[in-house]
Amino acid sequence: MNAVSHTDGSSPKLRTLAVDCGGGGIKTSLLDRAGFQIGHAQRTALRYPLPPEDLMGIVKKHAANVEGFERVTLGMPGMIRHGVVVYTPHYIRKAGPHTKIVPELASAWENLSLSKVLEDQFGVPTLVLNDAEVAAAGVASGEGIELMVTLGTGLGTALIDNGTLAPHLEISHAPMRWGLTYDDVIGEAERIRLGDTAWSRRVLKAIESLWPVFRWDKLYLGGGNSARIVLSVRGKLGDNVIFVPNAAGMNGGVRAWDMASPERTLPLSTENDHWDLPD
Repeated sequence: MNAVSHTDGSSPKLRTLAVDCGGGGIKTSLLDRAGFQIGHAQRTALRYPLPPEDLMGIVKKHAANVEGFERVTLGMPGMIRHGVVVYTPHYIRKAGPHTKIVPELASAWENLSLSKVLEDQFGVPTLVLNDAEVAAAGVASGEGIELMVTLGTGLGTALIDNGTLAPHLEISHAPMRWGLTYDDVIGEAERIRLGDTAWSRRVLKAIESLWPVFRWDKLYLGGGNSARIVLSVRGKLGDNVIFVPNAAGMNGGVRAWDMASPERTLPLSTENDHWDLPD
C-alpha cells in the first residue's frame, strides 16, 4: 500500500486518491490539494459479475502505482449514506447494467461500509459518495440551489444548497412515464436504440419534469452522454442550464470534502464490512 502515515489536513501536500466507479470501468487519479491531477489517470475495465472484493482489488492495484496520498475520495453509482452502500444498481448484476440481479451479489453490496473497508485498507480518511455528487462538487459555484444531472449508463443526480451537498436522492429510480423509471427512459440502452435525436428529446422531457421538483438556480448537465444532446434540443434548455465536460469535475474529489456535511464523512455501524481482499 502506498498511503502515507499522517492523515490529517495539516499535510502541506494533502494528496487525494480520487476513484470514479462507473458502469464500465474504474478510473483513479491522484490530485493535489487544489484538485489538479498529478501524473496520469489509471483506468481498468470492469468484468462482471462484480463483488466488492473485486472492485477493491482494482483500487488497491491502482493505489500501488501512485507516490502516496493522505486521503481517498470514491464515487460510485447508487444510494450511499455515510459511506455505506445502501443500494447500487449495476454491480449486483450478472453481466452489468440491465442484466439479471445475482442475489448473492446484492447481499454482498447491501449495507457494506465501503468507507470503513477503504480506511482499513489504506489507513487514511475516506469519503464515499454517489458518483454524481463528486462530479457536482467539482463544478458547483456554491451559490443557491444547484442540480447536477449526469447522463451515462443511467441518470445520476446531485443537489447542492449554497455549497453543501444535500442528502442524496435516487431520482434515477423514480417513475418518469409509462411506468418506467428515468433510467429506463433516458439511459444508455435507450440512446442506442433510439439514436441521439429522439433520445435528446426524451432528455428534454426529463429535465422539464424535474424543474417543478427542484426549481434550481443552475442546472449542470454532465456525464459521457451529455455531449450527445443535439443542438436543436440544447437551444430549448434555457440560460440556467450549463453543459460541463467530464474533466470539469476532476477536482470534485478534493472539493467534496469541504462540501459534504460533517455527518456524511462518518461511517455508520454495520456488520457487512469485513472480508478478505485479493493480494
